[in-house]
Amino acid sequence: MFTEIDNLKIAYQVAGSGTPIVLLHGWGGEANSFKPVFDWLSSSYQVYALDLPGFGLSELPPAAWDASDYAKFLSAFFHKLNINKAHLIGHSYGGRISIVLAAEEPEKVEKLILVDSAGIIPRRTAKYYIRIGFAKIGRVMRYCGTLGDKLADSISQWVGSKDYREAGPMRSTMVKSVNQNLRPLLSKIQASTLLIWGENDTDTPVSFGKIMEKEIPDAGLIVLKDAGHFSYLDQLPQFCEIVTKFLA
Repeated sequence: MFTEIDNLKIAYQVAGSGTPIVLLHGWGGEANSFKPVFDWLSSSYQVYALDLPGFGLSELPPAAWDASDYAKFLSAFFHKLNINKAHLIGHSYGGRISIVLAAEEPEKVEKLILVDSAGIIPRRTAKYYIRIGFAKIGRVMRYCGTLGDKLADSISQWVGSKDYREAGPMRSTMVKSVNQNLRPLLSKIQASTLLIWGENDTDTPVSFGKIMEKEIPDAGLIVLKDAGHFSYLDQLPQFCEIVTKFLA
């Protein structure tokens, strides 16, 4: 189904009854990314899963957004659907949004579950700065006509991540988001927080989860064996059991 939030057409799913739970997918995902979890939880809760602006069937944001902009959107989504307070489950980029909302509007978040969450800026290596240097050269080359554009495209393919290369019209939002450090917000989170990580996650490593566990006042970290960045799919039965016990 669809609703309109701040002049954006937004796709979402809802099922079940009881205490609300809102599922927030990661970068490049959509509501269906959480479908097995959605189906599991909807037997006991009223579960919402939405296509964030720019993903799935939802319209693009009007400008480059960061997690703070998405959190404001999510707050408006709560208001539009008469959700006063909900449990939040955020995966990866959805975790970024969840962190901001839980820190800045704590009255809206009952319990918080961050799954392989983004939000911590990793220590920059020499390789990172070399790539940044080439990216800047590529931007200059775009002023040099057709050949410059071709060279700039080649550089972009080399220096950019897979998500960056495939971001299309969402690329500026991605760049703005990955440079937003949410670590200062962690200490402001009041909700009881469960951190679930895949031990083999290379996109948002377990070290991120350990930082969050240390800096969120009421937090615990569970690391799932034989799981990667999509730990909730890699170990679905175990994930659902852990979440059910935490929410109960």
